[in-house]
Amino acid sequence: MSQEKEIKKEQEEVEEALKENEAQSEDAVENENTAEASKETADADTTDKASEEVKEEGKKSLFGKKKNPLQDKLDDMTDKYKRQLAEFENFRNRTEKEKSQMFDAGAGNVLTKILPVVDNFERGLAAVPEDKKDDSLVQGFDMIYKQLLKTLEDMDVKPIEALGKEFDPNLHNAVMQVESDEYEEGIVAQELQKGYIYHDTVIRHSMVAVAK
Repeated sequence: MSQEKEIKKEQEEVEEALKENEAQSEDAVENENTAEASKETADADTTDKASEEVKEEGKKSLFGKKKNPLQDKLDDMTDKYKRQLAEFENFRNRTEKEKSQMFDAGAGNVLTKILPVVDNFERGLAAVPEDKKDDSLVQGFDMIYKQLLKTLEDMDVKPIEALGKEFDPNLHNAVMQVESDEYEEGIVAQELQKGYIYHDTVIRHSMVAVAK
């Protein structure tokens, strides 16, 4: 009888051990499932957060690239204004230059018509005899002549130096060659008519004879 009890007791212990092992296995499986679910939730949260960040960056990028139409219009008007201002400045400079050239051309034409008057004064005064140079009439002509020369000088009209200078076709107009003991070949030996320069521009060449 005692042997049967011992056997029954051993069976109960074995069954209890099996139940305990089964409970432990179920707890382990449940813990593993819980861990996997937590991981999936965390991954999902991370994915959602990354997606939101990407969307936010996309919005920022989109708004950052968007231009203000008013600013575009202002920039366009500013560019047009600068171009028109530059064109006007060029036009004004060109107009001033053309006006200056026209004035110089007109002044040059007037001066070329005055120069023969100067020539006549010089010829007339040169023909006055020595004993007549003190006459009041001659003195009056001489004063007018000097005043005329002073006016031309104030207008930047200067006579060209010719006598004794090397012949320069840019300044001199050679009408003949002459024998000369005083000047070497190629040197202006006689000045037949004075030449003049106006603002560094020749308005009349000197008429000269060159030594040969």
